[in-house]
Amino acid sequence: MAAINREVVQRFVDAFNSGDMDAAAACFAEDACNHGRPVGRAGVCRVLKDMQATFPDVQLNMVDVLADGDWIVERGTFSGTHTGMGKLPVNGGLLVGVQPTNKSFRVQHIHMYRIGNGKIADHYANRDDVGMMQQLGLLPASPPMPKA
Repeated sequence: MAAINREVVQRFVDAFNSGDMDAAAACFAEDACNHGRPVGRAGVCRVLKDMQATFPDVQLNMVDVLADGDWIVERGTFSGTHTGMGKLPVNGGLLVGVQPTNKSFRVQHIHMYRIGNGKIADHYANRDDVGMMQQLGLLPASPPMPKA
């Protein structure tokens, strides 16, 4: 079962990376939850398309994948170039109405997916939005770590 569930997530990532957000959203259950909120497939699709409008070259790169029962946990990178303006409070809500910086970023993220009946039923994610904002020039860089 873990291999089949992993294939569902891989299908989502492949569609996402190809820019086909309708196909990516089709990997989600009709009544899917995102971050514990019932948003349905249509809500997931709106979020994915807003991400794509904000970062037209957006990519997910899977580095490590763990499977346990219905759950798939993936650690990877999230990257893109900020050439559009976000309209939804995704991306930490930090880019709504922000003019494009035309800068690129690459940050780490962790996604958790619960698969039910061959579809993503629940999704949670944690991403380094502060690092993303720093790379986009919208927050100051972190000071260097002191030497021991």
